[in-house]
Amino acid sequence: MSEPATSAHSRVRIKKSTELNNPGHAQPAAASSARSSAAGTSSTGGPPAAAQQQSTDVAEAPLTSVVIDGVRVELGDLPDLVELDMPREGVPEVISTLPALKRCAAALAAGQGPAAVDTERASGFRYGQRAFLVQIRRDGAGTWLIDPEAFDDLKIIDEALRGVEWILHAASQDLPCLADAGMWPDKLFDTELAARIAGLPRVGLGAVVESLLGYHLAKEHSAADWSRRPLPEPWLRYAALDVEVLAELEEELVARLEADGKLDYAAQEFQHLIDAGVPAPRVDPWRRTSGSHAIRNRVQLAAVRELWNTRDRLAEHRDIAPSRLIPDSAIIAAAKAMPTTVPALLELAGFHGRAAKRDAPKWLHALHAAKASTDLPPLQVPTNAPPPPRVWAERDAAAAERLATARPRLNSLAEQLNIPAENLLTPDHLRRICWRPPSPATEASVGAALAGLGARPWQVEKTAPLLAEALAHPESLAPGQHKNIGNGDSKPAAVQL
Repeated sequence: MSEPATSAHSRVRIKKSTELNNPGHAQPAAASSARSSAAGTSSTGGPPAAAQQQSTDVAEAPLTSVVIDGVRVELGDLPDLVELDMPREGVPEVISTLPALKRCAAALAAGQGPAAVDTERASGFRYGQRAFLVQIRRDGAGTWLIDPEAFDDLKIIDEALRGVEWILHAASQDLPCLADAGMWPDKLFDTELAARIAGLPRVGLGAVVESLLGYHLAKEHSAADWSRRPLPEPWLRYAALDVEVLAELEEELVARLEADGKLDYAAQEFQHLIDAGVPAPRVDPWRRTSGSHAIRNRVQLAAVRELWNTRDRLAEHRDIAPSRLIPDSAIIAAAKAMPTTVPALLELAGFHGRAAKRDAPKWLHALHAAKASTDLPPLQVPTNAPPPPRVWAERDAAAAERLATARPRLNSLAEQLNIPAENLLTPDHLRRICWRPPSPATEASVGAALAGLGARPWQVEKTAPLLAEALAHPESLAPGQHKNIGNGDSKPAAVQL
């Protein structure tokens, strides 16, 4: 351990400086970047902005101090990142009895301010995405760790937090399993989504905490098997720290969003998450089996369906992640080869290990059922979604021109606003509006179409004028440009935990 938590939390935090590269703009002044500025370089390795604007003939005086929250601090006095290795009040006990749960609810209801909420799952180990630990912290109530497996639901906690703002990081990952436990927020602040809209380059919890708060938050237990009982003490420490930083992180993000005029954008995104609720179950989820796009035969596709459904039933019954029985690659290999004996099946890639061998008769039965099926699935399912952009030039040259015109302009606007393009406008919305635009394509009609697709008001306000112009007056495709139409689709960055 580096330091006791009490001293760690009393250490000076490195916050935004009003005298560094961008005066008037909230910027985190981490010790490393401040020291690199003192050496005559920016945090990205280039010269400071001020130095770039002045003659290179005159040497810049070394920067020796900065102003942090109105106080001038010598650079040599700035601490390194504070290592958070112990919760402020120690490691809480895990709540697993009804009397303790009632005490938890009473304490949370009597607390003040927002409630920081997080969950831990065991997706790579157990069936489904349910929570195996729920962490909640609120001022005046402290931090509570709850074992949801010990209770039918956590509605008593939900009632205790009615009307209270919940702070989560990457809320879309946690909200479904919280809903399964009977919990849903009335108000929400998502620190991961806020970091995206604020334009932070890295939006994982650890990275955001380091850049804005100056703390180092270890994340080595994020992929652990949280269904394990009892949970090891270091894991509980990790879980408690995750919610300990969220309220402070919200304050920093709110300040940044307000300074940039983006706070309302974030508020609309948070409300959208609440209003959208839990996504409906997918129709034919077996079609998402990795590698199924290579299947070109309806009987083989039926084999993918039967094997996937058999695996899913077994996994649910045994409460184990389906991939721990056989991987998707094994399903595809069996569907292509259609073996008729156990030895032939077990020779295929992916059919190794105790589970694959023990269930070999079940896999063969699934293959036999596919062969005998009179309800063969179609290779393609009807959809109102546009085709892949790579084929637009062949199918609809005008649509390809609209997309080729609109997308770079949208990307340029996203860069100006310092917001990822996929957050400025969902890529699917862009493709749909370019494939079948309203006629005539005016700012009003495009705005109405975007709203109908689910775009938030701030997205409509920012993008409708640009898109209306691009749709009404698309640029002609240059020779060979049609080959690159499908190469510019924006994809959301992976969530780092």
